[in-house]
Amino acid sequence: MIDYTFSLQTFEYYILVLVRIASFVAVAPFFGLNTIPRRVKAGFAALLAIVIAQISPAELVYEGMIEYSVIVVREAITGLTIGMMANISTYIIGFAGRMIDMEIGLSMAQEYNPMTRTQESITGNLYYYTIMLLLLMSDLYHYIIRAIADTFTLVPVNTQVFDWEYLAGNFVTFISDMLFIGFRIMLPVFVCVMVMNCILGIMAKVAPQMNMFAVGIQIKIFFGYAILVVTVVLLPKAAMMIVEEIKMLLRLAIRGMYANG
Repeated sequence: MIDYTFSLQTFEYYILVLVRIASFVAVAPFFGLNTIPRRVKAGFAALLAIVIAQISPAELVYEGMIEYSVIVVREAITGLTIGMMANISTYIIGFAGRMIDMEIGLSMAQEYNPMTRTQESITGNLYYYTIMLLLLMSDLYHYIIRAIADTFTLVPVNTQVFDWEYLAGNFVTFISDMLFIGFRIMLPVFVCVMVMNCILGIMAKVAPQMNMFAVGIQIKIFFGYAILVVTVVLLPKAAMMIVEEIKMLLRLAIRGMYANG
């Protein structure tokens, strides 16, 4: 049952819940995109905080404004840590796209990505939008909302125990996973381009009068995009790998702040 009574203590607890959720929403996948207006983010965070503050009340004990400010900072760090651990998995898409463009000869062709406000490779942008749409279809955003709501049960307000060594170790593990998953995404292109380079090398020996450098660039781009069209059916599997990585990092981030974890 939702309690509609209001007091100063309730408002103070709501502010702490809002700080954690707002920090999470600012950097989380889907919700933290730069294309989403800030008013929408603020309204969503405020509404979600109202619901969570009512269904997961907790006793708030502190002495003075300074200690309360410290709690606010702890809640902000909690939300940012969980959101960043979930968001860094999306960098796998850009990494795979840059590797593919390096293989097919388009690494110098860059375009602006308004969602990340960075320069991305052409294939990286194509893969980013495609896989993000697949992640939306997988209802991953529902899982993310449930995850931040469950943190108030596992890690109540002002009970965080930050195990930075554990969190740093998980981040290093993610780097190896990012290389592994990114290479798996670009593996079809890598294999086909490697075989084509071998063929071009043989042709350069057989017909040295041909300029294989000029011809090879055009052939690599043509076959590279042909391979992307053929392997588009593998993108849902790549999206599922990223979904599992996001879920794993969310669990590890919460466990790194859970006193009994």
